[in-house]
Amino acid sequence: MITIIAGTNREDSMTLRTANVYKTKFAAQTSEEVQLLSLENKQVWERGASMLAIEKQYLLPAHKFVFIMPEYNASFPGILKVMIDNSDVKKCWWYKKALLVGISDGRAGNLRGLEHMTAIMNYMRVNVHYNKLILSRINEEISKQGEVIKQVTDELISRQIEEFLKF
Repeated sequence: MITIIAGTNREDSMTLRTANVYKTKFAAQTSEEVQLLSLENKQVWERGASMLAIEKQYLLPAHKFVFIMPEYNASFPGILKVMIDNSDVKKCWWYKKALLVGISDGRAGNLRGLEHMTAIMNYMRVNVHYNKLILSRINEEISKQGEVIKQVTDELISRQIEEFLKF
């Protein structure tokens, strides 16, 4: 199973729209089960019943993860880090694979956040795919309706997914 994680808890976010684009594209390219974990309204602040349910449904059964991460202060949202920190790291993450996608409304596409997450993933023994896509000026790349606007971006996302499925 592949779990796509929309790495923010903000409502109506471009992160969730982008994650849905990835979910649709993965579903078109693989018969493998693909699910989407949105952090909106999720209680990940402590290792309680809600966090255990997230682990059981989204983290433990997955062998691959796709992180869609917006830029927050030259990194990624704290809610994503808290979710990781409150999970059972050895059971949920060790020796699995990850694909990283950085998004921002600015010009860097969360490049620093991707590097920060790469270091964290490496520490947790997660194999990170080399093709880390940065989507700058996200409002010009994905519409409010959740459709990819630019053909070249659509092709880059499809190629990244194809490579990750072979990884």
